[in-house]
Amino acid sequence: MMQQIQAAVDFIRDQYSTVPQFGIILGTGLGSLAQEVDQKHTINYENIPHFPVSTVESHSGRLIFGTLGNTEIVVMQGRFHYYEGYSMQEVTFPVRVLKMLGISKLFISNAAGSLNPDYRLSDLMVINDHINLQPGNPLRGPNLDELGPRFPDMSEAYDQIMVGQAMEVALDLNIPCHQGVYVSVPGPNLETVAEYKYLRVIGADAVGMSTVHENLVARHMELPVFAVSVITDLGVPGKIKKISIEEVIAAAKVAEPRMTALIKELIARQ
Repeated sequence: MMQQIQAAVDFIRDQYSTVPQFGIILGTGLGSLAQEVDQKHTINYENIPHFPVSTVESHSGRLIFGTLGNTEIVVMQGRFHYYEGYSMQEVTFPVRVLKMLGISKLFISNAAGSLNPDYRLSDLMVINDHINLQPGNPLRGPNLDELGPRFPDMSEAYDQIMVGQAMEVALDLNIPCHQGVYVSVPGPNLETVAEYKYLRVIGADAVGMSTVHENLVARHMELPVFAVSVITDLGVPGKIKKISIEEVIAAAKVAEPRMTALIKELIARQ
């Protein structure tokens, strides 16, 4: 894997040599933050050695290099999921590459279903912890000692300073925002009524199909992580209804300007 990571890094550096300070992963229906970036260079995933290719609707599948404000960043416009058929190592391969490119912090967004009755459609939830219900772990197998320890500590999975800063930003910008626990499940189906109830009982505020495995790999490499969910459907008793991907994307689009403003200002305060 180290050879594959290095091959991808070398290819990208041949295309664009400026070192990005931060990396951003954009989730389902949340690709337009890229429009806020002063873009210097883009690379399609399919052209990068050993990179997976996005197969999910609304995931564009390209790396965008440029500046957000005065900060050099790299944006993943589109991510990968276990349910697409990739291994956990393949799903998280891009996070390894971003770290080797030089990023010092990782910002992650996702679309999620609410389990908390206080949340409303298109609200934001800053993730302060997670529960991993994925069937595999990207750290399984031989440890890459040059990247991190065999048994990484997860007592602060999400950077608590950035969590606090994000809540201050949301207050300053009058953005409806909560903080809570995110639970990651395999998908691609949405949850049954009984599963929503179970996930709430075990302590989750929102449920999705991504982010946790990306976080595990980042923390393995001691890369600080900030993550935010956009609430795109409601898994709360009395509010559960049939939902389509089109409705998920529509709810994400409503929240997208708020998420963009939150991340943009949060990055400015680093």
